[in-house]
Amino acid sequence: MSSFRKALKSRQRNHHERSQPGFRRTMGLLEKKKDYKLRADDYHKKQNTLAALRKKALEKNPDEFYFNMISSKLEDGVHVMKKTEEEVTEEQKKVMRTQDMRYVEMKRVAEAKKIERLKGELHLLDAESKQKNKHTFFVDSKKEVETFNLASHLGTDPKLVDRVYNRPTLQTLETKSIKGAVKPYVINKMAKQRKHQYKILSQRIDREKKMFVISQKIQSRKDLHDKNKKVKVKKETPDRAAIYKFESKRKR
Repeated sequence: MSSFRKALKSRQRNHHERSQPGFRRTMGLLEKKKDYKLRADDYHKKQNTLAALRKKALEKNPDEFYFNMISSKLEDGVHVMKKTEEEVTEEQKKVMRTQDMRYVEMKRVAEAKKIERLKGELHLLDAESKQKNKHTFFVDSKKEVETFNLASHLGTDPKLVDRVYNRPTLQTLETKSIKGAVKPYVINKMAKQRKHQYKILSQRIDREKKMFVISQKIQSRKDLHDKNKKVKVKKETPDRAAIYKFESKRKR
């Protein structure tokens, strides 16, 4: 049986594809039916796509609008969504990743209590950020305006005129003894300490504001998980969380 197969195989001729005629050799390989079929299928596919696009363009509503039209852009002929940059500082991102809202709110309340205690101790009488008070004096004539002396009018020492507090009169200085620091270097030292306390108070107020913004941003991100429909009213900024308007839904 095997010898019979060998005999048949020896009689068979190898199949050879017809090659390009000699006078057409410059045109490359001769196209076969399978090559033509692939080329024809690709051509018809492209023609069908163009026909579908023409039909879609003819049937399109001219007033049709999608938000994707303004939220995407073309890059190398492909529509790509525009990247929206979040107005969050690196410090806020770090805290929001590592801490939750309860911890941030606890730290904010602690800062608020420290601020109130510092305000109670300092009284904010000579704070730099405090608005300067105005005191208007009325006189009867222009001559009195020219000869007006603030120290004699208030009845105090000229060195104490610029003080907004602890400004005793000359009668008080003559009749009563002075209590507290009198020496200049002690007074200067106390003034430096008071200035340092005001600086700490200002830093704590800024820190409390930052904590409040972070807690608001964490809360807004949690609210986004709600299934109700929502619309962004105001964008997020470094000093404010994003504001959303939620669709009202009656509870059953």
